[in-house]
Amino acid sequence: MPRRWQLASAIIALLIAASAWAADSGKVLRIAFPVAETGFDPVRVSDLYSNVVNEAIFERLLTYDYLARPAKLVPQTAESMPEVSDGGRTYLLHLKRGIYFAPDPVFKGKKRELTAEDYVYSFKRFADPANRAPYGFMIQGRIEGLDDAIEEAKKTGKFDYDTTIPGIVALDKYTIRFRLTKVDYLFPYTLAHVPFGAVAREVVEAYGNDIQAHPVGTGPYMLKEWRRAARIVLEANPNYRKVTWDFQPSADGGDKDIIAAMKGKTIPQIGRVEISVIEENQSRWLAFQRKELDYLAVPPTFVEQAIDGENKLRPQWAKEGVSLYREIDPSVTYTFFNFRDPLVGGFSKEKIALRRAIIMGYDLDAEIRVVYKNQEVQAQMPIPYGVVGFDPNYRNVNQYDPLLANELLDYFGYRKGADGYRTLPDGKPLTLRMATGTAAIDRELSELWKRSMDAIGVRIVFEPGKFADTLKATKACHVMMWQAAWTADYPDGDNFMQLLYGPNTGESNNGCYESKAYDALYEKSLTLPTDSVERDHLFIDMSRQMEVDGAWSLQGSPIRNELIRPWVKGFKKHPILQAEFVYLDIDFNGSGNQ
Repeated sequence: MPRRWQLASAIIALLIAASAWAADSGKVLRIAFPVAETGFDPVRVSDLYSNVVNEAIFERLLTYDYLARPAKLVPQTAESMPEVSDGGRTYLLHLKRGIYFAPDPVFKGKKRELTAEDYVYSFKRFADPANRAPYGFMIQGRIEGLDDAIEEAKKTGKFDYDTTIPGIVALDKYTIRFRLTKVDYLFPYTLAHVPFGAVAREVVEAYGNDIQAHPVGTGPYMLKEWRRAARIVLEANPNYRKVTWDFQPSADGGDKDIIAAMKGKTIPQIGRVEISVIEENQSRWLAFQRKELDYLAVPPTFVEQAIDGENKLRPQWAKEGVSLYREIDPSVTYTFFNFRDPLVGGFSKEKIALRRAIIMGYDLDAEIRVVYKNQEVQAQMPIPYGVVGFDPNYRNVNQYDPLLANELLDYFGYRKGADGYRTLPDGKPLTLRMATGTAAIDRELSELWKRSMDAIGVRIVFEPGKFADTLKATKACHVMMWQAAWTADYPDGDNFMQLLYGPNTGESNNGCYESKAYDALYEKSLTLPTDSVERDHLFIDMSRQMEVDGAWSLQGSPIRNELIRPWVKGFKKHPILQAEFVYLDIDFNGSGNQ
């Protein structure tokens, strides 16, 4: 064979080998978000759906094993799990070499390698007051020198990214050291949390205020198209390193088919992910019926069309090859009261009585039975099922009891007028104002709240708005009441109890609840190991404190009924990871027609 043909054959072989590593651009996965995203700058967003996208774009030092249950931390960009020393205060991590950011014009055609300095910069961004980082609480007060840098930035009006912070140091190009102010048993979860993925400083500085629309990470996907609150398209990152799907079966033994379909394949397999924002339940349901979506968490209003009275898949779906994945989500829904609001806030006996009466007056049984078609379990404490610290025997003191709610309001002077509605003890009008969304299920919930409050003589009005706008208002403590939800960022009860910690007001504490008693308990819990019985008891005490204060109307944890089309391979809902599509494949051979 002539030399030139030998060379050509070698080049072709290399190209074939390289393409075998790449995702298939012909494989397109179509999914839907029920709520609009807010943006894709990791430091500035906290909503679930923005972070689903960010999880696929930005990589953390650690992540979670896809199959392991309970959730198990594993390295992502780190070579191995952290080297921990100094009694648990120092963490040393070595980066894998040859990890590159996705292509972007900022890099001027050159491949940009991930370095330890990128993580130093990314963590510093959470300390910059200008970013108002919702997850800043996870590192503030915990990393040596960080709080000093924050205070200096507040004085000068600008954060100095070139200053050395002793607790976050790149020892060399591939080694990063974290030094904590005290032992933090939760710090490994911080290293795995989606917002702490690596960003490149030159990208952030180049795009400035438009960085939300230009996420550039080292993850398996990159943003191709974004039409706000309508459509998001991700494409496989051509610079992504070779990662092999090689997960071991979990303890439950139910992963045989997943492993058979996926083991040995490269990650990702799917070349394009198309995400539609479809807020109306009916529209999402119809899209799945028309095979326009490849998997779907069944909206509560349509669950009876998907499963029967025994919670089994209905025959028509089984005939189409659709499979059902069913579990209780590690999340809670709740309605918070703004403790800075002049009408419902504060710690006086009259205000506490008002809030607890509202909680006891809300017909949670009807929410579970009618609105969610029995696909929700009542939340008894802020920590949901499946998360460390959950106590199956715990019972909330604020159970549905409209008779007691009426008696409580009468006793504390909330008298009824001629129209049947109550006034404040001083005779001024009493009108609750609840923020809400605009989807059909939001209207159902509003109707239920209206009926419930009418039954105890409390007038309530609703203020529909966009999710992103309402979320922004809550951070400024400007929303009186809002039904919110929180899904586990990490599999520990702390992730839920911190939602009520006073210093987190303006970040994750949307109710602006600031209780000295609660805060003292929470701070003590931070000093204890995650497997501590004493810490579990503190979680119970904190739950009881927020109940007697009437901080939240706890509602439920949804039961997920996920329908998966037969061509989708490898699906298993993870309790923490949200971007399942990273680990999936599409195969139409023998799996029905699209």
